Amino acid sequence: MSSRATSFSVTRPQLSQLSRRPSVSSRLSFAVSSVEQGEGAAAASAPAEQQIEEEIAEIKRYEDFTTIDWVQDAAQERLRRKTRRRKHVGLYDHGRVSWRYKLWESYDAAQGWIVVTLIGAAIGLNAAFLNIITEWLSDIKMGYCTTAFYLNENFCCWGEDNGCDQWHRWTGFYPVNYLLYIMFATIFAFTSAILVKSFAPYAAGSGISEIKCIIAGFVMKGFLGFWTLVIKSVALPLAIASGLSVGKEGPSVHYAVCTGNVISRLFDKYKRNASKTREILSACAAAGVGVAFGSPIGGVLFSLEEMSNYFPLKTMWRSYFCALVATAVLAAMNPFRTGQLVMFQVKYDRSWHFFETVPYIFIGIFGGLYGAFVIKWNLRAQAFRKKYLTKWAVLEATLLAAGTAVICYPNVFLRIDMTESMEILFLECEGTEDYHGLCDADKRWGNIISLALATVIRVFLVIISYGCKVPAGIFVPSMAIGASFGRSVGIIMQAIYDARPDSAFFAACQPDEPCITPGTYAFLGAAAALSGIMHITVSVVVIMFELTGALTYILPTMIVVGVTKAVSDLFGKGGIADRMIWFSGFPFLDNKEEHNFGVPVSVVMTNDVVAIPVHGMTLQSIEDLLKQPKYQGFPIVEDINTRILVGYIGRTELRYAVDRLRRERAITISPEARCTFAPAVLNAVTPITPTVTISNTADYTTSSSTSVDFSRYVDATPVTVHPRLPLETVMELFRKIGPRVILIEHHGKLSGLVTVKDCLKYQFKAEAAENPRDDREIAEGHERLWGLMRSVAAWVANKMASASGGRIRLGGGGASERAGLVRGDGRIMDGDEDVVDDGVELESR
Repeated sequence: MSSRATSFSVTRPQLSQLSRRPSVSSRLSFAVSSVEQGEGAAAASAPAEQQIEEEIAEIKRYEDFTTIDWVQDAAQERLRRKTRRRKHVGLYDHGRVSWRYKLWESYDAAQGWIVVTLIGAAIGLNAAFLNIITEWLSDIKMGYCTTAFYLNENFCCWGEDNGCDQWHRWTGFYPVNYLLYIMFATIFAFTSAILVKSFAPYAAGSGISEIKCIIAGFVMKGFLGFWTLVIKSVALPLAIASGLSVGKEGPSVHYAVCTGNVISRLFDKYKRNASKTREILSACAAAGVGVAFGSPIGGVLFSLEEMSNYFPLKTMWRSYFCALVATAVLAAMNPFRTGQLVMFQVKYDRSWHFFETVPYIFIGIFGGLYGAFVIKWNLRAQAFRKKYLTKWAVLEATLLAAGTAVICYPNVFLRIDMTESMEILFLECEGTEDYHGLCDADKRWGNIISLALATVIRVFLVIISYGCKVPAGIFVPSMAIGASFGRSVGIIMQAIYDARPDSAFFAACQPDEPCITPGTYAFLGAAAALSGIMHITVSVVVIMFELTGALTYILPTMIVVGVTKAVSDLFGKGGIADRMIWFSGFPFLDNKEEHNFGVPVSVVMTNDVVAIPVHGMTLQSIEDLLKQPKYQGFPIVEDINTRILVGYIGRTELRYAVDRLRRERAITISPEARCTFAPAVLNAVTPITPTVTISNTADYTTSSSTSVDFSRYVDATPVTVHPRLPLETVMELFRKIGPRVILIEHHGKLSGLVTVKDCLKYQFKAEAAENPRDDREIAEGHERLWGLMRSVAAWVANKMASASGGRIRLGGGGASERAGLVRGDGRIMDGDEDVVDDGVELESR
């Protein structure tokens, strides 16, 4: 009885051939060239071609919380191209290329630019609408427009500098306005948190850390899906308007990348190829920053510096084009009706003086210290949140918004939206609106105190707010903190100049024009804080330049950012996004860090590797192996005793092959059927994703009569290294080549294997041994804080119950429910972890 699947005869390699393994480079090139050689048989007929693409797509759907093998992905992309060419062979006329083929080829070549254009336009439209909605929601907390309720204060009082009669406060009584402000903030935060929890948990947070891992090859189903895009776009304006110390610039990158993923999935070229999708996601990240700051070039540099560990010239050009289209659409929409792409965009027509380098260096030092301080304490807050507050995510966000509103309303610089406060702090005093006497010399010291309080309070609020379960970024809060600190430094410098204008220190000042411009200090403070929290340099300079359009202030910005970078590096490399990757346990090797472990890879590798012999293993034994989730793949050896390495098969591919065998065979195959895993020789003609072959001599139900051939799923060219290869070189292989696993062989024999997780485990152990610390005090502090919070909650609940006569009872679960919250061990994810998705992750990737 013949098999229904296409069959190929595979010659068993000789022992001498197996012992002489080719080098890493030759095997990598073979991984691609073998695909080209095997195209003829694979594409001999249309059904076979379609079957190949279906198998690739099917296997992709299995993968979640796994890493992409970029070597195999490149080979599959080459096969896809060859298969499509043969599928369109009918477009040739008598050996000549017809116009239909030329048209198809042109469309295939232009498909990338079409996708990038559509994505850029969608990102620009979304950004414009979000800006309009956010401004209205932020203003509605304090009043309304009598002309039209849907207008914010700027549009209602168009052309007026200090308000107008058409814009009314809710009441003329300050305490009532205070209560209404708190009420609106609480409702907005509650609604945002409910939407995130109910429909798209992945919409919470910034998303930059996860996107960095996804671009590097880590698969997270649903994180870039349609529902995440919708909920992020709806909940983000609510979170910003609630007054929480979070920004929309980080989430702008997330919804931009979601937009790119959703649109690109409509095209087959990107739906089934991870490397092509990676190009689109990098371009979308650039467009997200471009529309957030009105800085397309800065967005491209941000994607290059922070987001992507693989950024070829083609990706840079497409990132530039996507950011250009998105920014152009945003400019055409003109959401603020001022020609500005962002509210805090400003122009400076004055120069700076070299004596100002001293306060610039001081501002740079502040930026570095701010970043180190916030990263350290925010990670502790995140650990507390993960351990104790997981079940109360909505309540936490709601109480944070209410507390923020209570604290911020009395301060005139904290009461307004952060982007609006930056706009005010960036401006020059002459010829502009004087917000609450900011430019008044008589109120100078009062403003310094208010700005200093705003800086300290905002730092505290950022630490406890960033990471709560609403869409939350940290770019704008950090810039607002830097702007308030920088403006206070500028006012102090202005006061010193006014007191001693004849001092030699100010000899460079011109007598007929203002010497000190406090707005520029606020601008440089924002750059310092952004650089300090994210540990980025070049992109910050370009973003700030595009915000001002002033070449004059490029050098001061470079000085400030350079000092910030130097100070930040004293406290460790990597910004808050990199630290969040470490905190979440994602398998990501950061290329910013340089290591000198001085050990070979044999120290790190896993020695007790479960290998599969080429012949002799039963189908039941294979299925028993697959039931154990700790194995993500299996090396193929010639014999269990000799352990001569012949290939590698991933858990995903093997699981798919067994499931397909069960699905396609009408007659039950015996569990004792023998399995074969002999890979093809170097010159064999074999498709990259073959089917299962069965050889029959008698009856299916007898073990001696049935053999199952899984040879076509075996990777005959896994990346292998010598046990004495330095660990640093192996980590570079993971970064640059991108294999899922590297096998360790010595004289052709399997010695072990190493994954990114193994490298990270050793790195953490080495860092812990180098810098030992005792976390018991931190844990005890968290426990005391949790006890205090429970006591306060119990007191409030008792008072509410007493006041309502028992009709209102506030309370949570018992001890068993509280015990369920103590989790989160910070493990490194490396494979098919069983993560509950609550049924909301509807889109793959």
